[in-house]
Amino acid sequence: MAVSSPLPRWAPTPSPSRPLWRWGGGTPDAQTGSGGGSAGWSLGRIFPWASAWQRRAPAGVDGRGPAGFDGVEAAPSTRAAVAPAPARWAGTDEDPGVFLTWEDVCVTVAGGTYGAQPVSILSGITGHAGPGEVLAIMGPSGCGKTTLLDTLAGRLGPGITETGSILINGRREKLAFGTSAYVTQDNVLMSTMSVREAIYYSAQLQLPGSMSAEEKRAHADAVIREMGLGDAMDTRIGGRMTKGISGGQRKRVTICVEMLTRPRLLFLDEPTSGLDSAASYHVMSHIARVAAREGMTVVAAVHQPCGDVFDLFHRLCLLAYGRTVFFGPASDATQFFTESGFPCPHLRNPSDHFLRTINKDFDEVEIVESSKARRKPAAEAIEILTDAYQSPAYSEKTMDRIAEMKGIGGAPFRKREQASFSTKLFVLTRRSFVNMHRDIGYYWMRLGVYLGIGICLGTIFYQVGHSYSSIQSRCEVIMYTTALITFMAIGGFPSFVEDVKVFRRERLSGHYGVAEFVISNTLSATPYLAVIAVIPGAMLYYLTGLMKGPDRFAYFVINLCMCTLLVESMMMIIAVIVPDFLMGIIVGAGVQGVMMLNGGFFRLPNELPKPVWKYPCYYISFHKYAVQGFYKNEFIGQTFPSDQLVEKNVTISGLWVLQEKLQVEMGYSKWVNIAILCGMMVVYRVLFFAIVKIAEEVRPKLRGMRCKLCK
Repeated sequence: MAVSSPLPRWAPTPSPSRPLWRWGGGTPDAQTGSGGGSAGWSLGRIFPWASAWQRRAPAGVDGRGPAGFDGVEAAPSTRAAVAPAPARWAGTDEDPGVFLTWEDVCVTVAGGTYGAQPVSILSGITGHAGPGEVLAIMGPSGCGKTTLLDTLAGRLGPGITETGSILINGRREKLAFGTSAYVTQDNVLMSTMSVREAIYYSAQLQLPGSMSAEEKRAHADAVIREMGLGDAMDTRIGGRMTKGISGGQRKRVTICVEMLTRPRLLFLDEPTSGLDSAASYHVMSHIARVAAREGMTVVAAVHQPCGDVFDLFHRLCLLAYGRTVFFGPASDATQFFTESGFPCPHLRNPSDHFLRTINKDFDEVEIVESSKARRKPAAEAIEILTDAYQSPAYSEKTMDRIAEMKGIGGAPFRKREQASFSTKLFVLTRRSFVNMHRDIGYYWMRLGVYLGIGICLGTIFYQVGHSYSSIQSRCEVIMYTTALITFMAIGGFPSFVEDVKVFRRERLSGHYGVAEFVISNTLSATPYLAVIAVIPGAMLYYLTGLMKGPDRFAYFVINLCMCTLLVESMMMIIAVIVPDFLMGIIVGAGVQGVMMLNGGFFRLPNELPKPVWKYPCYYISFHKYAVQGFYKNEFIGQTFPSDQLVEKNVTISGLWVLQEKLQVEMGYSKWVNIAILCGMMVVYRVLFFAIVKIAEEVRPKLRGMRCKLCK
């Protein structure tokens, strides 16, 4: 039996492109009708949910609601009503709304060659965004949309200079965690995680410790379903190794991650890229609903929205090659273009018309006047529109609103409560452990290669014996094992680079610190490194017939494990300096190759040239300490027959081999070599920590110095 609809049969269907009502009452006919007081006919009489939503809507410039809003809030579906509402925690209601203003913002980037003049990307951009509003930044490719978004969010990279005034609630203020979020254009996610796992782990990192695990899961489930990902919750995201969810679904997962804390200021870079028109509308309509309900300020760089999505925008900032063509209510843009001599043809999407008019990559613009059509150069159209916007009718309205927002003031932002250090460390360790287990390129492929090489090496040097020639064979087995195990660590570099990308995104968003990442990566990687050291090491050790004894074998495995940990620590530094994995592999191989030459095997220590190669390269090469530790473990306590061609019936001790033949430093124990390797590993991890922290602190200072010099 069909469920009867609560709407009368004559009630029209709500449509975002053909609004039934505006902020001031009902339809024009209803407003002129009798009854109901001065407000006239109310939409709430037919749609009960509309009156409640209208009461929650924030006031715009004219006091009627979000300025420029010209659409219909769709009634919540039955399925949406069943889903639990996103949880709210202490502190969110007290946070002030964000009134974001920027005046005369200019951005330049250094020239590509030495001595070249700086290139201007943005020139004199002015605008504002307020609570409950969705501001769309539009323009053709290369017009500066993402640059303006990065400037407002404080995410400009090195070599870029900005000038102008950017204020939040009338003051210069650094955005604290939980008050702002940035959805990047690139969907940087862990490919081995499912949608559910990615959001769950992020919720445990971002949401405060005062919320229970069940509350965090319920909140994450609600956010997932809001983005229409309920059917893909248990599907892996996928990436370079495996197929997963679609590109549009990845974009929605990225938005979910940043929407977990319900930030007061949300930046979106191409939120509709990769989405079809229906998905784009549903995603943006949900964001618009959340913005209206919770007083969120949304700034989105949108490439080319469909008509329904365009109707959701309250304000429009239209850029053309770094200049402002139009800023104001999105509903006024069509009239502005018409008054400037570029009317929008009937049945054409307004956003398509705007972009076609100001895109000079294709040289000419078609202007439709009644039944006639003529063409005009796009550069000329941009000049006409820019001059028209500078007229008092438009630019002064923007400046008046900015002055009004500056005077609003309000309490400064405060950092929202996050999970504790121990909770973050546990969650990151668990997530990293699962990721390493599922990513075949991280350790399992290396394990397979190690097993194959171990069998080859073990059969070639099978039971080397105790003859005089076995001394050289033992040294070759030790050196080749050390070189192979450490050199193959670069095989997992691409997977680690992906982890560093995720770390950079989450670090910029304030999810956790560098210390949590370094410690969790070490804890999660150690069991896998132990496995790939023990299994191939045991096979190699007993096939070749090295010194027997459980203590000797234990030292052999520990030394191998420390070498792999140390090399991975070194590759962490290379990954943060050289983020491209192909270049990183080349640099990592080169660094290890140089260290290998100074390890004391290819050239004895006393024969190395003293400048550079012995001092300091020999002493900073980890191969020196690893190989000498293996030598001590193997030769101390053994005896060998001497070279029969030189002296017969004479035995030589392993200690003599170490001191005279291999020139090993015998002033300290083999366990000191392990301690030195452990210390070098810690130093490399600390260097990684220092490089990231210094980069975070120095970049803003350098950008500020460049801004002062430009002024």
